[in-house]
Amino acid sequence: MFTIVSYKLVRNKEFCSNVWLKAITMLFAFHFSFTSAFAQSWTADNGNGTFTNPLFYDEFSDPDILRVGDDYYLAGTTMHTVPGLVILHSKDLVNWENISYCFDRFDFDDDAFSLKNHKEIYGQGVWAPAIRYANGQFYVFTNINGKGLQCYTSKDIRGPWQHHNMQGNIYDLSVLFDDDGKIYAIHKYGEVHCTELKPDMSGPVEGTDRVIIPEGNAIGEGHHVYKINGMYYIISTDYMPNGRTLCSRSKSIWGPYETVTITADETFGYHAAPLTQVPQGVKYRIGEDGTKFGIPQVDKDATACTNIHQGGIVQDQSGQWWALLMMDFHSIGRTVCLSPITWKDGWPMIGLEGNLGRAPRTWFKPNISVNAQAHAPYLRSEDFNAAKLGRVWQWNHNPDDSKWSLKKGRLRLQSMPAEQLMWARNTLTQRVIGPTSITTVELFTKGLKDGDVAGLGNINVPCSWIGIVKDGNTLTLRCFEQATNDTINQKVNAEKLWLRMVGDYDNNLAHYEYSLDGNTYQQLGREMPLSYQLISFQGSRHALFAFNHKGKQGGYAEFDNFKVVEPQADRSGNIPYGKSFRIINLATGKPAIAQKHGLLYDTDKSDQSLQTRFHIIDKGQGRVFLQCEDGRYVWCSGFGIPGDVRLTTDESKAEMFLWQDYLNHEFMLLSLRTHRYIGKSPTTGSPYSMDYAGADPARRNGAVFRWE
Repeated sequence: MFTIVSYKLVRNKEFCSNVWLKAITMLFAFHFSFTSAFAQSWTADNGNGTFTNPLFYDEFSDPDILRVGDDYYLAGTTMHTVPGLVILHSKDLVNWENISYCFDRFDFDDDAFSLKNHKEIYGQGVWAPAIRYANGQFYVFTNINGKGLQCYTSKDIRGPWQHHNMQGNIYDLSVLFDDDGKIYAIHKYGEVHCTELKPDMSGPVEGTDRVIIPEGNAIGEGHHVYKINGMYYIISTDYMPNGRTLCSRSKSIWGPYETVTITADETFGYHAAPLTQVPQGVKYRIGEDGTKFGIPQVDKDATACTNIHQGGIVQDQSGQWWALLMMDFHSIGRTVCLSPITWKDGWPMIGLEGNLGRAPRTWFKPNISVNAQAHAPYLRSEDFNAAKLGRVWQWNHNPDDSKWSLKKGRLRLQSMPAEQLMWARNTLTQRVIGPTSITTVELFTKGLKDGDVAGLGNINVPCSWIGIVKDGNTLTLRCFEQATNDTINQKVNAEKLWLRMVGDYDNNLAHYEYSLDGNTYQQLGREMPLSYQLISFQGSRHALFAFNHKGKQGGYAEFDNFKVVEPQADRSGNIPYGKSFRIINLATGKPAIAQKHGLLYDTDKSDQSLQTRFHIIDKGQGRVFLQCEDGRYVWCSGFGIPGDVRLTTDESKAEMFLWQDYLNHEFMLLSLRTHRYIGKSPTTGSPYSMDYAGADPARRNGAVFRWE
């Protein structure tokens, strides 16, 4: 039995009826008894020897990469959430698994780490870690605001981990264990410092801090230091005036250094997210309702920090180098992308020969002899039947372990006093997953007491939620949106109900729904704009919560069957194999035409001639020939200047493209000969050329297409 639900994700009004109607009719089976396709979660692995960025379609900030033998480890920022300091493992750099956190809870005697007495560490905590292996053990270094430099060590990557509070004013660092046994930390913004660390991890070596790159050299932060063939390399990111990734090199750790930019403007066709604004002069306090938040329209042509920037580099077993860099990715937060490196004159340039500084969204997997099955790093859905929570879950600050439990296949949260969601202790969270997802949970209300509030929320700034409020013996279903300080109420009388968040995260939109029978869902509240923000430095997060708004120790809420469905995770049909299709240029809205004159050009939207219809010839691993329905092949004569894209009946001349999947029928074509993209200027009137470096943030420079 299938049930059609209200599903209002809108990607592009011109073609949403085609794409989303198909998505809607396939979405849900009764009580989520869905097929394996519905249970699928985003993985970058395309199953054909290629991968498509991002590696994860959810937040993973400040990635640092480490290879030990045939194993790869990735450490990332977790800010104020616990367990903290996440570590992922991979055998092929594409498929990852969450295998460890360095600690279960912050071990500082400080109320702020536990949301006690109106103290908090939103936007603080753990950030920008460095993971290293030396002396037979793993090291993870990180800063914790107000506590200084921290180090976690273990001989086993899965732990247990020993905590070393090194203190010192060292942050946003990278660490190098040098050949002579000395340990160096590279840190700070603009004016880059090098400080020697004590081998026992007790702190910095006094008197060793030195400036190695003076201010004025356009260097940023988020450093990653390496010693390669006797040369010291520092990979850094700068965000002023917009994001760039830089490399500095020297024959000595102490300098002098020379610097080049190794990538800029690679956004994969994504513009910056709306950035939460607080009115000038207003002192905003986390969790304060009534603030007039601004979520402004963005400049879709601007790169900002949407481009790939901060992250590390690694050499695989075949000798190929790779970069794992993050990008500010809409309301999701920051995601990780894998890009090939081409060494040029001793510099690790991001990208491919002929197009250095840019990176393909889809590329061939590393040439590693391992049979890694495509899989996502986390299991997101949770039935709460196990003795422990799944690894994907993190608490918002340290929890009070006496106030939550797993009982009889349900999660029980006891409500504690809080005036608002952001102050609610024991809020259980996990990152939202894009590009679109639908998250549903069952809420049981029998244990609620007067003043209790419980439900499903979005931990962000501003926050929102849908849930039950109990006042006296009255239950009210409420949708709250902090951005507008608005509530929508509806009386209910149910011991069980289903709550749902429907998210279109590529377009920064979401809404809430509810059901009283698990079949028919109704929307409550508006389609909400979502934002990225630099207040808590995290993207949107699902939250299961219970608190008492009347200042009491209340009752309890129970949750079951937390389900996440990702309609776009299955990308097997995204390349139109076996189809006849038109190619619409997003910049002009016009279809391409294979002129009888022998050039590829564009034509009127109403043109339905044979020359506007194409199909692809599958050459394996995402490689394709593009053929017009009249039998001619697309090829490139010369070096990519306008006019080079032509038509030929000689298949041996056909250009070999690697299909770049941009979802929703959108794509680019990367020439495997030139490593440039096919495209057409929307303004000059020139025919198609093969001289495009990549997509611009708004996808309107003429290199991104839609097939129909």
